[in-house]
Amino acid sequence: MLDSNCPPERAPARPGWVYLVGAGPGDAELLTVRALRLLGAADVLVYDNLVSQSVLACVPDGVERIYVGKKASQHALPQGQINQLLVDLARQGRKVVRLKGGDPYIFGRGGEEVEELVNAGVPFEVVPGITAASGISAYAGIPLTHRDFAQACVFVTGHLQDGSVGLDWDMLARPRQTLVFYMGITQLPAICDQLVAHGLPASTPAAVVRRGTQSAQKVVTSDLGHLAEAVKAAGIVPPALTIVGDVVGLQARLAWFQPEEAS
Repeated sequence: MLDSNCPPERAPARPGWVYLVGAGPGDAELLTVRALRLLGAADVLVYDNLVSQSVLACVPDGVERIYVGKKASQHALPQGQINQLLVDLARQGRKVVRLKGGDPYIFGRGGEEVEELVNAGVPFEVVPGITAASGISAYAGIPLTHRDFAQACVFVTGHLQDGSVGLDWDMLARPRQTLVFYMGITQLPAICDQLVAHGLPASTPAAVVRRGTQSAQKVVTSDLGHLAEAVKAAGIVPPALTIVGDVVGLQARLAWFQPEEAS
């Protein structure tokens, strides 16, 4: 429940609109004020696999819920059908919240869905969310930039549409930057090997975080040369976030979040 000190609502949810809302990295307290208001006013919720249970608990019981989540090789609906579903629901005069983990425009296919809405003449609004890179790294104790270690940060998809990892490895292997790989666990050995092959030292600190910002958060740290082995030994499976760079060396000192399941 929002308290009286919150700013006044800019515009209430309107029928016949689609709201692409970022759910953040998992902790429901990281939802934006706008996101929470729209969840409370929605007629129908169309949500992804990466939306946490604590965020879903913020949705009123009377809201219709449609799950369209994607896991590796398991899609509840193909992307084209999701796009059409949003159009159809809006044309029924409903207030549609399309809820996505993290931020809709950072590896969330939000741009594809908005293009479809524009083509169909459906009004929409995009509500940013805290993307996994910034939220999860903060809860894991890893600053993405630091004057002593990293003057740049690169967000990378570890899983291209064709299933490959044909990335610009020369650019990614440059020193004094932090790399954050989304959706890269299944290709982690190849990612580590390519970075080392293109000049990044095998001793570079690296981490993988699963269920970041949530009670089940698990952080595995290693160096780039041994990261894939450490992740396998820890039983880490997707979804998880990979962070590579000297800033990871600060994790042991800067970690502050104590997951409930680990306490």
